[in-house]
Amino acid sequence: MEKLLNLWQSTGIYQLQGGQAIMLLVCLGLIYLAIRKGFEPLLLIPIGFGGLLANIPGAGMAEAGGLLDLLYQIGLPTSVFPLLIFMGVGAMTDFGPMLANPKTLMLGAAAQFGIFGTLLGALAIGALGIPGLEFTMREAASIAIIGGADGPTSIFVTSRLAPELLGPIAVAAYSYMALVPLIQPPIMRALTSKEERAIVMTQLRHVSQTEKVVFPIVLSLLIGLLLPDAAPLVGMFAFGNLMRECGVVERLADTSRNALINIVTIALGLTVGAKLSADSFLQIKTLGILVLGMIAFSAGTAAGVIMAKVMNLFSSNKINPLIGSAGISAVPMAARVSNRVGLEANPQNFLLMHAMGPNVAGVIGSAVAAGVLLSFVG
Repeated sequence: MEKLLNLWQSTGIYQLQGGQAIMLLVCLGLIYLAIRKGFEPLLLIPIGFGGLLANIPGAGMAEAGGLLDLLYQIGLPTSVFPLLIFMGVGAMTDFGPMLANPKTLMLGAAAQFGIFGTLLGALAIGALGIPGLEFTMREAASIAIIGGADGPTSIFVTSRLAPELLGPIAVAAYSYMALVPLIQPPIMRALTSKEERAIVMTQLRHVSQTEKVVFPIVLSLLIGLLLPDAAPLVGMFAFGNLMRECGVVERLADTSRNALINIVTIALGLTVGAKLSADSFLQIKTLGILVLGMIAFSAGTAAGVIMAKVMNLFSSNKINPLIGSAGISAVPMAARVSNRVGLEANPQNFLLMHAMGPNVAGVIGSAVAAGVLLSFVG
């Protein structure tokens, strides 16, 4: 009987605490949303399953020496995982639409307003002294970067400034990226008239191969020399794009945008999931992070649309304001949403390629914003 009692007490069921049970349900919910609703399945399934493993009592997978802890030590404090993902994203990205219409860079820049506005908001909330919502400058900067709607950038900044918030910030960033088709359209419709949404934009000019090859090199040098803290993100993004466009290392480009990025995505998702422990996630601060992240994301969307409307006041070639919402970094989902809302107003209006310009600019903008935050706060 004593041995049976010891066996029972060694089971996870006996050791299971209330907080762990809640987190197991949360992680099962993430997996459900990924499988049944299609919300960022490539990330939410590894994150959700990593959370399950981390909250199994007695398994020790997220503790020192466990598999998930080893993956964390390899990939996040060193920033290896988010940087490799940025390289893979660069290998999948076409800068052509942005180079064909350079004005869209301004839309990508405007969409970063949500980051800096939320930074001030988080600091203001912290100054109020609300119990559980006292955010330090480093925590506020990590929360604010959610507004860029760029998961790897959020992880990159948070791992350096506030690693204890990595779980809730990563979940918030990827959740809002997945919810782009639900969050953005109401904001876009509220800020534009039907006539504005029906604006047909002129055909984009052809971008030469030489321009596409030169641009990532110039981008890396320019950002690296002006803002070294942003050089890791922008540099890896540009390197991946150079492999895509130069035409002489197709094997490397193919590996970056397929096998390598898939392997790193699995490891990154499991590692982030390991940070969804009950002790670190079930706090009032987590709710504050989710709310502030939503505000940041919504503000970035609104700022991009408003900037497009302002630009139309000074331009003869009108910009459809809907493409301004694509200035956040959720590539290519935000561009698809801009195209879908545009088709509702004008079935002959195809905005996808036009929206890809600010969408790609938003990736660069969020990386630059991350560099600015690291420079001032880190």
